[in-house]
Amino acid sequence: MTVAERPVPSVGPGEALIRLRAAGLNHRDLFVAEARSPGDAPLVLGADGAGIVAAVGTGTALSVGDEVIVDPTVGWERAAEVPELPEILGGPRDGTFAQYVVVPARNALPKPGHLDWAEAAALPLAAVTAYRALFTRGGLRSGEHVLLPGIGGGVATFALAMAKAVGAEVTVTSRSEDKLRRARDLGADRAVGSAADWGAELGRSVDLVVDSVGSATFDTALGTLRAGGRLVTLGATTGPDVALSLRELFFRQISVIGTSMGSAEEFSDMLRLVAEHRIRPVVHGAFPLAEGPQALAALAQGRQFGKLVLTVD
Repeated sequence: MTVAERPVPSVGPGEALIRLRAAGLNHRDLFVAEARSPGDAPLVLGADGAGIVAAVGTGTALSVGDEVIVDPTVGWERAAEVPELPEILGGPRDGTFAQYVVVPARNALPKPGHLDWAEAAALPLAAVTAYRALFTRGGLRSGEHVLLPGIGGGVATFALAMAKAVGAEVTVTSRSEDKLRRARDLGADRAVGSAADWGAELGRSVDLVVDSVGSATFDTALGTLRAGGRLVTLGATTGPDVALSLRELFFRQISVIGTSMGSAEEFSDMLRLVAEHRIRPVVHGAFPLAEGPQALAALAQGRQFGKLVLTVD
């Protein structure tokens, strides 16, 4: 990964050119980079961004000067119409780790007014993923008990804020005492060490698990669910393979649900929730655009609580 000069992209019909002010990092950026080979054409990484409309094509409702946040998922309009492989900024099309990015005009939405540029850029992919996991797929209702294994990542911290906003009880887990402390400061009702006896610590059984950790926590998290509970899985940071007892599922009528990213419909709903409850993303740190490789290296270390962002002059 290198920092280099590229021409400012041109804008076509139905598109908008965004002058970026900040861009958010996701583990997806690392996965895309790792999957590439030396013979591939150059690619600008980055799914998340926020900035100012610099130019518009014909047939758009945007105006130059509008402050916008970028929906990184292209072509997925409705929550129920799941595409086989959604197209995301930052691979295969150029992304947001740049001064300018061109997106379909419908993918540029008004920036929530209570957020600064870094907070807005931290929002898109992780927040819409958390929203879909909690509400569309997880069916979360007020008063339910949610378990979030591995607090500290972007999706989990957004899920904590959103679940508390709608009146849920939230338990988080982590190996890090500092991350547990910070989660309590953000409103977690209970913070449990990863090595602890979760069943003894939880106080009550769990209605919904939202898990991005994978094999390291899957079995333990599954065991915390009440009969008829739901486990939504959206990542495999510690590995994709788990041993699963079918009897555990059908006798206790457990639902295991997969999810990934989110639609334009959910992105708009997520922004409304964020604005209504004035949810602020947790930004762990910011790097200037010229230090993009160093920012990605910091992301790979996994020590952050919340999101890392790039600032763009």
